[in-house]
Amino acid sequence: MARMLRTGSAASAFWVGLLVGAGYFAASLNWIVSPFLIDPLVYGWMAPFALVLMALGFGLFWGAANALTCRFALRPLALAAGLGTVELLRGNILTGFPWALTGHMWHATPVMQTMALWGATGLTVVTLALAALPLIWRVWGAAAAALVLAAGFGFGQWQLAQPDPAPRVASLRLVQPNAEQHLKWNPDEARILFQRQLDLTRAGTPADLTIWPETAVPYLLEYSPEVAPIITGASGGQKVAIGIQRVEGDRGWNSLRVLEGDGALVATYDKFHLVPFGEYMPMGDLLQDWFGIGAFAAQVGNGYSAGTGPAVIDLGPELGRMLPLICYEAVFPYIPRRAPERPDWMLQITNDAWFGTLTGPFQHFQQARMRAVEQGLALIRVANTGVTAVIDARGRVVQALPFGEAGALDVAAIPGALAATPYARWGEWPAIAAILLLFAGAFWRRRRHLA
Repeated sequence: MARMLRTGSAASAFWVGLLVGAGYFAASLNWIVSPFLIDPLVYGWMAPFALVLMALGFGLFWGAANALTCRFALRPLALAAGLGTVELLRGNILTGFPWALTGHMWHATPVMQTMALWGATGLTVVTLALAALPLIWRVWGAAAAALVLAAGFGFGQWQLAQPDPAPRVASLRLVQPNAEQHLKWNPDEARILFQRQLDLTRAGTPADLTIWPETAVPYLLEYSPEVAPIITGASGGQKVAIGIQRVEGDRGWNSLRVLEGDGALVATYDKFHLVPFGEYMPMGDLLQDWFGIGAFAAQVGNGYSAGTGPAVIDLGPELGRMLPLICYEAVFPYIPRRAPERPDWMLQITNDAWFGTLTGPFQHFQQARMRAVEQGLALIRVANTGVTAVIDARGRVVQALPFGEAGALDVAAIPGALAATPYARWGEWPAIAAILLLFAGAFWRRRRHLA
């Protein structure tokens, strides 16, 4: 922030903000090159362009914030408000990408518990404001920032010391097959992967619900109806939630389906917040409708179609009501808040093999923990390569499998739900109020300065 403030004109402020932001996002999102290295001979040349263009694209938000706030007398306060505003926008416009928010830095500390009050965006705004205070009032600003930060730690410790809600006594088996992405769709390897998941499913006493990760089944139930009874046969007829692709006509969906008994279909959820350029091409269907260009159109099978939106699946009195999230849907705080009803717990299935083995899978995992804190709900996470884990309603990891190893995690009970948090009720309004308050303070000082 200090470097961004050492500028004069709006033009220079924009370029400095752009470059500082680009550097921050290039360091934070370096994992974006990993999908292009799955088949490096074909796609590897795109990797540096993807990283540079993404970093510069997100850096534009920081550049705009720095330029628009450069004339305020209390410029550090105005910049904190401006950066908070553009980070809120970054998480929502053009389908949004709320990854690498400044507030995420607190994920390993008790301060993360304050997300129950104002969410990850609200914590980002507060963090930026605390960074601004010493730049305005040095000693008193640093003292005020330290006091607020101490209050955040204290609140977090108090939250973590509260009694845990009663767990839901229902057994789960979380299956982590550890399929390498470059082998996953090879026909011979796919059969091996499928058999590995069956073996992990049938090991030990059948669980009330067995869960496989995203796109774990290499077959389509529409064309291979014999697959469903094979899966439930391995579970002893108990429920199995599977990540699978499904089709209707020319359209396809990235889905979660629940099977039981002799392969009967209990429920289906279709991922609705898709990855642009990865799962679908923006405006692909419009190109088909307007110009007859179907190469990018989901309606003719060249990309996934979007589901209808958040859904809650009732799995019966023992397992309760579950909110499914597929892959990076878990990084969006708005999705649990827009569910048609409050669930008893959340489930994320994902295939993080796309993200490599360095920062990507672990950043994704930490953001899933934040959704648990924000909502006061347990989150069960089942990943192809990891991190597969049980996360309680305060974001603590209760159980987990080692990363990068095949295995099954048996869970005796689902952590209980807390009452709806302030964030679950109010959403981003506390963050917006904090932004407006910062702008008001900076503008009021500017008016006094001009007078």
